[in-house]
Amino acid sequence: MARKIAAGNWKMNGTGAALAELKAIAEATRDSAAEVLICPPATLVHAAATTMSGANVAIGGQDCHAVTSGAHTGDVSAEMLKDAGASAVIVGHSERRTDHGETDITVRAKTEAAQNTGLLAVVCIGETLDEREAGDTLKVVGTQLAGSLPNSITDENTVVAYEPVWAIGTGKVPTLEQIGEVHDFLRAELVARFGADIGNAIPLLYGGSVKPSNAAEIFAVSNVDGALVGGASLKAADFGPIVAALSQA
Repeated sequence: MARKIAAGNWKMNGTGAALAELKAIAEATRDSAAEVLICPPATLVHAAATTMSGANVAIGGQDCHAVTSGAHTGDVSAEMLKDAGASAVIVGHSERRTDHGETDITVRAKTEAAQNTGLLAVVCIGETLDEREAGDTLKVVGTQLAGSLPNSITDENTVVAYEPVWAIGTGKVPTLEQIGEVHDFLRAELVARFGADIGNAIPLLYGGSVKPSNAAEIFAVSNVDGALVGGASLKAADFGPIVAALSQA
């Protein structure tokens, strides 16, 4: 059985003042049976990791470059994130795929970089509204899953996050049946490629307007092992109940 993970993606939000809220999140989730991960902006990774030293909250990055170092102005490598105190990194988020033109090949290279550095790779996949309405959801996420994951994945170095692009930050949420269909499909694909032991143990997170009000019902869906949360992870008052719901699922 896959372990439970509640991950928060702060995106381009937060300055040093946000560390106080991070402490509140740690306190609110102190007794959680689920793993808790917060991915702040790169400028806060070191300070956040220092602040969370000895706490139950792990710190991750939101992206990494595929190579260790070089002439890549403004980019951050997986090695740099680890040196700053991160234990994980998000790769392939739809906002990176859309805004920066990242392909499955790019995401795969970043996943390998994270794994080679000892970081947990949170690999994101998901369909657009047009793809959903065209009936291509499983084809799209299946292609992204196959192309974004290297052969070296294990349940210790990789998490897969399904985020329907049309549900991120919009307040729109797929039906529980739609979420279950995709997660069951992804589980079957992982088992077929990596075998039952690894395929069944890789955590599958759902992301897309997860809130305290809908978290429990989402976590009750087959093969949903946790969540990748956006805006609701910025405040302990919102993220705490989501983590609590996962702990009780």
